[in-house]
Amino acid sequence: MSISLNETHDPALQSWVASANRDGCGFPVQNLPYGIFRRKGDDEDFRAGVAIGDQILDLRAAFESGAFGGFGEITHKAIVAATSGSNLNPLMELDAASWSALRLALSTLLREEAVHQSQLESCLVPQAEAEHALPAQIGDYTDFYTSIHHATAVGKLFRPDSPLLPNYKWLPIGYHGRSSSIAVSGQQFRRPLGQTKAPTSDTPVFGPCKRLDYEMEVGVFMGKGNALGDAIAIGQAESHVFGLCLLNDWSARDVQAWEYQPLGPFLAKNFASTISPWIVTLEALAPYRSAWTRDAADPQPMAYLDSVDLRDSGAFDVQLEVLLQTRAMRAAGIAPQRLSLGNFRDAYWTVPQLVAHHTVGGCNLRAGDLLGSGTLSGPTPDSAGSLLELTAGGKHPVHLADGETRIFIEDGDTVVMRGWAARDGLPRIGFGEVTGTVLPARSI
Repeated sequence: MSISLNETHDPALQSWVASANRDGCGFPVQNLPYGIFRRKGDDEDFRAGVAIGDQILDLRAAFESGAFGGFGEITHKAIVAATSGSNLNPLMELDAASWSALRLALSTLLREEAVHQSQLESCLVPQAEAEHALPAQIGDYTDFYTSIHHATAVGKLFRPDSPLLPNYKWLPIGYHGRSSSIAVSGQQFRRPLGQTKAPTSDTPVFGPCKRLDYEMEVGVFMGKGNALGDAIAIGQAESHVFGLCLLNDWSARDVQAWEYQPLGPFLAKNFASTISPWIVTLEALAPYRSAWTRDAADPQPMAYLDSVDLRDSGAFDVQLEVLLQTRAMRAAGIAPQRLSLGNFRDAYWTVPQLVAHHTVGGCNLRAGDLLGSGTLSGPTPDSAGSLLELTAGGKHPVHLADGETRIFIEDGDTVVMRGWAARDGLPRIGFGEVTGTVLPARSI
């Protein structure tokens, strides 16, 4: 990995889009995340856009305006790829140099006193007037288990004397999930049906899941892939990563408890996963990197999972917030209530380690593939990324401000997740939010 800052990171930069300069805005000119959108209620094609303040720059309209002329061949190739269809896959298939060139062009065009401001003002669409689609055609989805705090807390519920399985500290644990049920923020889905078995019963029963949970995760969108049989070395891993998003990997805990042995999650995980509409590039997050460490008492990573650069700046300082709004809260006009606040830097395994391990056996990743971090929990109780942890397996209900309690998610509940990177003297880099609402199960 090569972490370097350039003029696009200058904290003094301001945008001619006034809302991008407001304190606390998650989409300043230093961010410029990508998404796929169209105007609400319109039958026009979905297309690529970049978030700037409370607006979206329509990349197709901006390209057609001629504003991208004069930026060079690499930038031209990148903007053509970004505007060639209804998803970001063609742009993702390019290399990191192309992504960086397009970012520089966008930064230049959206800065204060940009020469093309008058051309581009008509290319803005208010975010409040937009609807989103998945930013990429997701070919494959792999979910990992990178938080040792989550793995330990959950393990203690089932194996108090030995919560971590023997392989956890040696390799990034993962399983192949289902890409067809991944949807963008705003997803509404029915409570899943499945088999469950009570500890006191000899036989399972079939019916709606009763222990529905969320999982606060970070999603990793892959860029240019590798050939079948090849491996991506850890030092090159991040050059194959297009960017990060937020991910809620919903889980049916009671279904999972019965089905997961010996092969792992199946129906407990394949009914819904929800991602944020915006993909934040690794380049935008460069000023918010931090050192990655491994406790000296733990096994140190094998050579293919370790590097000097990884130790120096392999972690991402990204705050991760989970909030809940029940049906009753929504009806009363009560805002969502925070349940937890964690940080991505607390993960035991990092983004480049996930990519390196995924490909070391010869598996070929492709542009648009999605990797999930697994539930991200911190070292304190209020940084747990799931209700399973917050309620200690259902033993201690969460108390809400309106007097309601929750052990697990109930019908009508909306889970809201937010993410941002922020440091003194630097702008806030936001991921937006990802929301999902649970509907009643279908009739049996």
